[in-house]
Amino acid sequence: MPELPEVETVRQGLAQWVVGRRIVSVEVRHPRAVRRHVPGDVHFADVLAGRTVLDARRRGKYLWLPLDSGDAIIGHLGMSGQMLLQPTGTADETHLRVRFRFADDGPELRFVDQRTFGGLSVSEGGAELPDEIAHIARDPIDPEFSDADFVAALRRRHTEVKRALLDQTLISGVGNIYADEALWRARLHGGRPTDALTAPAAQRLLGHVRDVLGEAIGQGGTSFDALYVNVNGESGYFDRALNAYGREGEPCRRCGAPIRREAFMNRSSYSCPRCQPRPRGSLRG
Repeated sequence: MPELPEVETVRQGLAQWVVGRRIVSVEVRHPRAVRRHVPGDVHFADVLAGRTVLDARRRGKYLWLPLDSGDAIIGHLGMSGQMLLQPTGTADETHLRVRFRFADDGPELRFVDQRTFGGLSVSEGGAELPDEIAHIARDPIDPEFSDADFVAALRRRHTEVKRALLDQTLISGVGNIYADEALWRARLHGGRPTDALTAPAAQRLLGHVRDVLGEAIGQGGTSFDALYVNVNGESGYFDRALNAYGREGEPCRRCGAPIRREAFMNRSSYSCPRCQPRPRGSLRG
């Protein structure tokens, strides 16, 4: 699933190519793509016609486009969602779900989603921050993110540190890939109890989270298959710089020990058994 760097890369593309343009028409080709818009697909298209996109913003893994009406388009990519800019007349993608046409006759915005786990909706009056995503915490590259508040909240919790990093109400945008990468850099096992972390250790971990996310954004995110691309259809290449995630059995780039894979929340965690030893008395035993 796309994490913060992938969604931020898409946001940057939307800011460059969509902001300031007036929507002429919206074509919903699959109602499931707008299932979160309760009034339905016809209303979704009607309420957006004639509206101008004022900005492209993000909260965690969610995108939103403030409109001149005071409303906002909310977007979530899910497992396979893509926001693509295509010249008018370009052949439709196999999994095209929603098409936006603009008054300038420039490139169309297309929401393409093979698995239809993602979706779009309109938030009434949500231009500043849609109510639907207001519960999601700020992410560590947000200028208003509070390091001190995060460190204190992390240390108050009685859970594993990786579970905490994935909690979008505590810190947003971090998923399985970047949690593993930050923990590798911090030399922490994901099973370390959060309430056993010292404040300096928690602050160092946050610094590594921020660094990993920033570096991944600089490289366009991580693409393991053709499903994640930016608005121009280009893949990210941060996967070449991964130190832990997906490297089971390969030598740790720091100490040479083979990277291990462990089951975690119906997924997998990757870590170095030497650099990141499992803590005694961890919550998973």
